[in-house]
Amino acid sequence: MIAAFDFAQPWALLALPLAVLPLLRSRRDTLTYSHLGWLPVDRAGRIFGFVWRACAVLSILCTVLALASPGRSQTQVMRSGRGAEFLVLMDRSSSMDEKMLTSDWRKLDPLLVRAQASSRGEQKAKVARALLSKFVAERPDDRFALMFFSASPIHVVPFTQHDEVIQAAIAAAGIGRGMPNTDVGAALLAAIGEFDRRAYTGSRIILLVSDGGAKLDTATRRLIQAGMTQNRIALNWIYLRSVNGADFNAPAGMNSVTPEIALHRFFLTLRTPYRAYQAETPEDIAKAVADVGRQQNFPIDFAEEIPRQDYSRYFLAAAALSCLLLLLYRAVQLRSWT
Repeated sequence: MIAAFDFAQPWALLALPLAVLPLLRSRRDTLTYSHLGWLPVDRAGRIFGFVWRACAVLSILCTVLALASPGRSQTQVMRSGRGAEFLVLMDRSSSMDEKMLTSDWRKLDPLLVRAQASSRGEQKAKVARALLSKFVAERPDDRFALMFFSASPIHVVPFTQHDEVIQAAIAAAGIGRGMPNTDVGAALLAAIGEFDRRAYTGSRIILLVSDGGAKLDTATRRLIQAGMTQNRIALNWIYLRSVNGADFNAPAGMNSVTPEIALHRFFLTLRTPYRAYQAETPEDIAKAVADVGRQQNFPIDFAEEIPRQDYSRYFLAAAALSCLLLLLYRAVQLRSWT
């Protein structure tokens, strides 16, 4: 779509008639001769006179147009690429400030695992932020939105393809400490709602990054089930397992009453695609993020908002150049008189 040309300050165009002032001859420019035929033909003078008036007209004209702030209006451009629409739903509860297991935790004495994690492990939220930042940087064709949650969802960035905005929002997640409570159900409903009024243009994914679960009530489960199906949203959960957290790979019957297992089993009943990634170490998170990237590489069409483009600087540059030529002409004229 071609944007319309407009003026942000059209009132300034009222000064356009001033541009004809250099074309008006003043009385001091008139010299009286008894017979014009006695004067030689001054071609150079005529050329310089024309150039002088043209530069004067151009300088005034460009200055007025620059004051009117010309430009192209904001518009939408349809683009195509390969990727998906990702809504990153990131846990900001206080448990995300805890340390992860170390890479060699399986080789340690079980009694020392917690102590080693607290002394040598990396913070869950910090590792997740770093890998998400890398993930966004490596997928320029994707559309990303970011939402934090703890006791309630926090809308941070709507869907955008501008990486620098998402990167700044991810970095902002490291400011302050997390809240003590977590409401996964409300966060998921808020994330689903972000897709309600969006045209379906390709693959849609909610990327849940959390170390906790929830036992959702029946009404919440139904709303999540209906919203995921209606909006055709896939769900990927990167589960950051704590030292004594529930294990998705444990035999059936073990940890069956934990919120994490209850939430995982509910997600398995969704009619849309669901993938769970249990991450115990930073390396596990890196593998999970990489796998999400490999799985989501489909054609996608999207409308990109192009902000208004202001062309004032070009007219100001033309006006400045015209004024410079006028000064040079005047300097040459004064030198010829001396």
